[in-house]
Parts: sequence; C-alpha cells; structure tokens
Amino acid sequence: MAGTAGPVDQDVLIVGAGISGIGMAVHLQMNCPDRSFALAERRANLGGTWDLFRYPGIRSDSDMHTLGFVFEPWKHERSIADGPSILEYLNRIVDERGIRDRIRFDSKVVGADWDSTTARWTVTMEDSNGGRTTTTARWLYLGSGYYDYDEPFDAEFAGREDFKGQIIHPQFWPKDLDYAGKKVVVIGSGATAVTIVPSMTEKGDGKGAAHVTMLQRTPTWYFIRPAKDAFANTLRKILPEKLAYKITRFKNVRLQDIAFRRAREKPEKVKEFLTGKLKKSLGDRYDAEAFTPPYNPWEQRLCLVPDADFFEAMKADKASVVTDHIERFDATGIQLKSGKHLDADIIITATGLKLAVAGKIPVRVDGETVQWNEHFYYKACMFSNVPNFAVVFGYLNASWTLRADIVSEYVCRVLNHMKATGTDIATPVLEDPNSLTEENIFDFSSGYIQRALHIMPKNADRLPWRLNQHYVKDRVDMRTGTIDDGVLTFSNAAAARPATAPAELEAAE
Repeated sequence: MAGTAGPVDQDVLIVGAGISGIGMAVHLQMNCPDRSFALAERRANLGGTWDLFRYPGIRSDSDMHTLGFVFEPWKHERSIADGPSILEYLNRIVDERGIRDRIRFDSKVVGADWDSTTARWTVTMEDSNGGRTTTTARWLYLGSGYYDYDEPFDAEFAGREDFKGQIIHPQFWPKDLDYAGKKVVVIGSGATAVTIVPSMTEKGDGKGAAHVTMLQRTPTWYFIRPAKDAFANTLRKILPEKLAYKITRFKNVRLQDIAFRRAREKPEKVKEFLTGKLKKSLGDRYDAEAFTPPYNPWEQRLCLVPDADFFEAMKADKASVVTDHIERFDATGIQLKSGKHLDADIIITATGLKLAVAGKIPVRVDGETVQWNEHFYYKACMFSNVPNFAVVFGYLNASWTLRADIVSEYVCRVLNHMKATGTDIATPVLEDPNSLTEENIFDFSSGYIQRALHIMPKNADRLPWRLNQHYVKDRVDMRTGTIDDGVLTFSNAAAARPATAPAELEAAE
C-alpha cells in the first residue's frame, strides 16, 4: 500500500482467530507476503465457534472437505467432524504457518475509527481486566462471525423461576455437567438440538441420560448421510493428499449446489426424497407430525444427521420427539398447551442464536457511527461508502469456509491493486442508494434470520450490491472479476480522489 499516510502498526488487522480470521491470515501470507498483519482475538484460545461451544457432540453441520480451507486438506477419516478435531486442524495450520505469534489473545475490539486524512483505522482493544490499548491498521478485516458471543437468543418462557432443576443454554454449557440417569428435555429442533440429543444418550458407561426428549414447536427437514465419506477416503489411498482433497471438494460443492437448486425448483420432489429417507431410517417409529415441516426444504437450512445417530437413539428408546407448544415451566418440568406434561431434571434451551453485525463493534468513519442497516453490501464482503473494510458472512446454503476463502482471496486482490496503483483507500462508492431496488437479504424463513433483518445491511436485487447465496458464481466473480469496476473507487489520503490505474494493469484485470 502507498505510504503517504505514514507508518501504521500493521497493514491489515484481522478481528477474530476462528475459521474466517485464520483463513485470511494464510491468504495474506500466500498472496500478499509483503503486508504486515495481526489478529485480535477476544478469547484466550483460537478457534472461535469451535472453542466457545462445548456441548456434548459438538460437530460440523457440513462436510469438512468444504468447511476445510481450500489451501489445507482435511486428513481425517470422518468428514463430519467433532469440535476437538476441527480445533486440532486450526491449531495445526496456525503453528505450521507461524501465525500464532501474530495473535493478540484476550483482546476484545471495542471500537474502530477510520480517519480519511491519514487513511488508517485506529482500533481500541480491551483485555479481560478492562485495560485498553489502541493499534492502527490500513485495512480492517472482520472474521468475528455472525452471532452474538455474549447473549444468545433465549426465548422467554413463563415459570422459569419455578423450575427446580437446571436450565442450560448450549452456548454456555457448564463444565462437567452431570446428567447421568437424568431426564432431559431439549427445546429446539435445529442442528444444535439434533446433535445434543443422541450425544447425551450414547454413553455406555452409565453416564448417559436416562431419556432425552426433543421438544419442538416446528419440525425440521433432516438429511441423513454417513459421517465418513467413502469416496474421499478411497481417493486418499490412491492419489496425493492435495489432489484427493481438491477432487472431493469439487464434488461436494457441486452436489451441494445441485441439491439446493433442485429444492428451490422442485420442492415436492425433494420433500418426497427426504421423507423416504426418514421412513427408511425410522421404520415404524416414523411420525408424520414430527417430521413434516410446514415449509419447503432449504427455506431453512437442512439439518444434517450423520449416520442417522438421532434416529438410532429414538429406535433404542433413549430419545423421543414431542411436537407441541410450551404453556409454562413448573417445578418438575414443562407444561404443554396440549395438556401434556414433560418431566425433566434438566432443560436445555437450544432455541437458537442471536445475530450480530460486525461483531457489535462500534465502527466510525470520520467520526460518524456506521449504521449498518443504512448501507448496502458490496461484493458480499464490503459495504457502500465504508473504506478499507471487509467482513465475512458465510453461506446459509453451503459451508461457511467457502465464502471465507473467496472473500480472503478477493481482499488480497484489492490490496495488490492498491499497491500497484499507489493508492491508500478503496471505497465502494454509492452516490444514490435510491437507484437500487432493495430485496430481502435472505430468502430464508429461519427464526434467527427473521429476528435480525432490522439490523442487517441492505441487499439489492443485482450485483455487486448484494450478499449472494450462489457460491459457484461468486467464486468466478471474486477471483476473476475486474477490481477497478467503476464502483470500487481508489484514492489517496492526501488527494482523496480516484486514482487512474495504468493501462497495463487495467488490461491484466
């Protein structure tokens, strides 16, 4: 980057040392080796989601050949991986590539201020004792995830204070929770609930729950698949590791894309297919009321059930599903509106996440606080009229890392363009927001999405002003599309006017 604005502490500050942040660090090493960078991580350990969540059975809800990075093969036999395996994968990448020393742990970002006169961000960080420090960067990259780490969505159930047992939210799972021989009710029907239920029943050492009931208000569409990918494991035996991984990743991306498009185009056919799999797995335990959602597949994210473990627990009479509405909690469990009562020693409220924009960090541009719901997405990672800033918001219909990889690659392309043109500032300029037709940012009916629409950035009906949900098309655009597209405007701190790229650079783009 140009040096007109004077020295900074680092060229790029990455917020978050989870999948998104670690991915960006590696892409910078590979594609922008002359840029300095650091990572600010609020927790004492890296891993983000995979370090925070410690509930029984925590695992990926998509295959690791797409949740893994494009640059680092997944080497384990199980493609649906548990949390510790994912943490091992991330730690290995960080250590092998010398990134750990660049992570500032126990550093929560509590403010970010952009100054156009110096073309830099001043970022304020706070440690666990409340002590504050600042650092400066030319580019701010948020890999802080998309949900609130401090406050999950926790539905307000009447009578909570009357319950004599334990009430637990999966986001804050207590260490060494003793649930041996106890009656457990898990409220919810999403990926978290479907993971917890079989995991709390499967212990063969007498430490498993006596019975786990999943209490759902609305059924979910489930997709059963093996935890081990036979195709991938066979390829690994006959091909070099990287090539086998690349082929498997390509295959899985294509299958995900085909499945999603088919669900949108022929929902009845997909309903029939998914229902047939459920009936085959459950046999005479299949209950249409419990397993027929009132929406089409992929109007909410499909819930993955590896090796049908959830349904195996049901057939073993260790788990059950109840579809009903909650009247209130009482001393011994949950009173349902149907008149039934669920006895419980432990109630787990797997009622969902609470979304947050930009990690809840107050972001100011030249002293003015950015109101994210007043800005449009640009290229799925930047925002209208916000300079030198990018964020990762993963796909809802595919693995999170697919977006993280292509966003990292794209930002590196922008940084290299700025270096080649001698510019300090890159801003997606939108002079007239009324020239765009706004549309629902997510064509998904999931509760956690709908609850957050009022705080989310705007989405237009056409590129580049939208957060797209089509990885295959996005990958081509982000990797090969023109950087200097007439929208992303390049300027210098002193001049604050667009810089003209050399003719040979424009030709290369």
